[in-house]
Amino acid sequence: MGKTINVSIEVERVQTGIRFEKRTLKVLKGLAEYLDLSLGDLLEGVVLHAFDGKTPFSKETLAKVRELKKVYGLDLDSTASHRMREP
Repeated sequence: MGKTINVSIEVERVQTGIRFEKRTLKVLKGLAEYLDLSLGDLLEGVVLHAFDGKTPFSKETLAKVRELKKVYGLDLDSTASHRMREP
């Protein structure tokens, strides 16, 4: 197995205003807190993993996601991603 090299990568971040389904955002914020990450860092990591076709979460982290989904009443999954609408 290759050795991971911890080298900082300089990036330019921008502030953005995005809209999220309320319960989904609560789960994301709870997960970020659990992982001791900012919400932005969590989202960047998820997106970069998705861009590479990789899952961003370990089995343990997915278990925490399931727990947080129960706590916040989030019953949506990936099949809802292009079917959500606002009243």
